[in-house]
Amino acid sequence: MLEARGITKRFPGVVALDDVHLALGAGEVHALVGENGAGKSTLIKVFTGVYRPDGGELRYNGAPAGFATPLEAQRAGISTIYQEVNLVPMMSVARNLLLGREPRGRLGVIDTARLYGHARAVLRGFGLDTDVRRPLRSLGVGAQQMVALARAVSVDAKVVIMDEPTSSLEPREVETLFGVIGRLRESGIAVIYVSHRLDELYRVCDNVTVLRDGRVAHTGPLADLDRLKLISLMLGRDLAEVRSDGLTRFNRDQGAVNGTPVVEARGLTRRHVLSGVTVSVRPGEVVGLGGLLGAGRTETAKAIAGALPLDGGQVLVAGAPLPRGGTKAAISAGVSMLPEDRKAEGIIPGLSVRDNIALAALPSLARAGVVSDSRIDRVVEIFMRRLRIKASSPHQVVSELSGGNQQKVLLARWLAVRPKVLLLDEPTRGIDVGAKAEVQALIDELAREGLGVLLISSDLEELVEGADRILVLRDGAVVGELSGENVTEAKIMAAIAERADD
Repeated sequence: MLEARGITKRFPGVVALDDVHLALGAGEVHALVGENGAGKSTLIKVFTGVYRPDGGELRYNGAPAGFATPLEAQRAGISTIYQEVNLVPMMSVARNLLLGREPRGRLGVIDTARLYGHARAVLRGFGLDTDVRRPLRSLGVGAQQMVALARAVSVDAKVVIMDEPTSSLEPREVETLFGVIGRLRESGIAVIYVSHRLDELYRVCDNVTVLRDGRVAHTGPLADLDRLKLISLMLGRDLAEVRSDGLTRFNRDQGAVNGTPVVEARGLTRRHVLSGVTVSVRPGEVVGLGGLLGAGRTETAKAIAGALPLDGGQVLVAGAPLPRGGTKAAISAGVSMLPEDRKAEGIIPGLSVRDNIALAALPSLARAGVVSDSRIDRVVEIFMRRLRIKASSPHQVVSELSGGNQQKVLLARWLAVRPKVLLLDEPTRGIDVGAKAEVQALIDELAREGLGVLLISSDLEELVEGADRILVLRDGAVVGELSGENVTEAKIMAAIAERADD
């Protein structure tokens, strides 16, 4: 149904795709995997009319094809669900679902009764029971993702491209998604499935194409590859080599974690959001926040970082109350936060990698109000090398980088201000295996250097491996604290389930 034959795409100083081949059949679920920067996003954009290839041929339904715009590709039957929800937040759920396809009555006026009725019927098939008249922005990220999924599937698509579709979904929603994929397969609709979660790939995908540095490293049945081989193909080296590079987890001596908490939040309260949350992080300690989506993990971090106004409670940094002043006061006191949504709250897409990294550190780099370019260049060079940021140069526009490299740029920004505590909200979300290992190793290294870290992750394995202590939240309240031998996935789930039964 969809085929790339020798596709090549170049950007200034970078060959993003080099002679890439991929063939997708009707009713097939095809995994597209690779490290960030491997070319996955670029290939998707070629398929969907965002980019025109510089070489090779795109074929659709057996005939040569070339889409000038994403709308043209969608009208032809190619629908895409992006990792970052790209709908209209101010519009209603129903309008988002049927945007451009609204039922109309006489004189071309939208028939709202039919609009709402049809929207409710479609969303029920995706396990989403909500008031379709409410603004999309009022829904959680997971529910918004399900609306985006429903929209993509309901446009008579022949090919559906899913880019990290489960990154914001709860387990129940993931099961609903897998059921939808099964129905698509039975209907003969082809699916390209991009994910870094190996369990998902082996559960739903028939075939796999591995991209590495813009080239095809492997393509074929997924069942013929065991997990270690798949990871090895993605990384381009044996796992033993990764370990020798120091990219595996470092087991810190938890007995060395002591001293006055570098940050302490006491009784954080905000109506309908947080209910008396207390958490502390000591120098050299990684404290994890566990819980389901909507449990209050992100809100807790934002409250500590001065980005969420509170009805009650107090934040102390190194024993001193954090002064009022929002995020500016928090950063000055030594509190930095890496947000979950790097697109909306992190990177400044029109600026270069250099400018994005240096942004927060400019006050500390200035002398008499003047910032030296050479000082900025030194700081940027250090962090680009330390975090292995892949870019053609520090002056490349950050929006041209892969998602994983954009995440590293944000990490570099906040490390450049030398914080006392780093709040990390889903730091490895949507990052490939290699980049994930690098970020995890960096977190360990920072903790060994005495930095306090608050780690939020929906990946229980990541929490268990990376945290010295875990607080479990539900409905905006702490329902359990785990440390030592109790830091296990089973204990985290038990803490959530125990409160859910109350």
